[in-house]
Amino acid sequence: MTQVSAPSDPTPRERRARLRVRSGRFPWLLMVPALLGLVFLVLPFAGLLARAPWPTLVTRLLMPDVRGALWLSLTTATAATAVSVCLGVPLAWLLARTEFPGRRLLRALVTVPLVIPPVVGGVALLLALGRRGIVGRYLDEWFGLTLPFTSAAVVVAQVFVAMPFLVISVEGALRGADRRFEEAAATLGASRAVVFRRVTLPMVGPGVIAGAVLAWARALGEFGATITFAGNFPGRTQTMPLAVYLAMQESPESAIVLSLVLLGVSLVILVALRDRWVGAA
Repeated sequence: MTQVSAPSDPTPRERRARLRVRSGRFPWLLMVPALLGLVFLVLPFAGLLARAPWPTLVTRLLMPDVRGALWLSLTTATAATAVSVCLGVPLAWLLARTEFPGRRLLRALVTVPLVIPPVVGGVALLLALGRRGIVGRYLDEWFGLTLPFTSAAVVVAQVFVAMPFLVISVEGALRGADRRFEEAAATLGASRAVVFRRVTLPMVGPGVIAGAVLAWARALGEFGATITFAGNFPGRTQTMPLAVYLAMQESPESAIVLSLVLLGVSLVILVALRDRWVGAA
């Protein structure tokens, strides 16, 4: 019979090593660049807070132009997010669950708006949906529908730059989902639509929420494609980023106030949904 010896007591050095592992001590070699990165990201916001005209902050926020730009930004960003969810979730499913020639090229095309300058995206939208664009000319001739320089153009520009964030997030969630539940539902007689609605969507729900949050935040801050495709008309197409740009030339203090509003709204939304966002990653 083999005799099993009892484990020996750890030495003081081993105890200290185990304590370091349990406490998750951060290597000092990485601490310095991490702090530099944090300062680099936070310092500009500290500059906004330091230079903000606090005594006239409320008065400036109640100005009709500011309220109009804020309302337009919130409504168009929400509409753009809804459109991105309706179009982006099926597109993500197509990329994650089907095999077809050219899928890699299609994925690259979907993510192109992430890397091109937003102004280039606005020019591309004008060439496609403008009154002389490859599609826009027919919309104008057949239906009398003109998109550029309208509120709808703001939503179109925001969808163009924001939807890739949602597609990437949902595609990752679909690839990580356990397909055995879908196969079990299909074995029990559920149709593809029922499986997608009652099994697949609940499983990838956190990924959809995370993607929607990212898309909303990106749409809220969209500037380049919007000013190129929708213009900068107060009360109609002037969103908060455009109002900040215009105010920076005429009244820097007003630009600081508008920037603080954008920063505050984005921060509140991201902090409120942080748990779901992190849980989906």
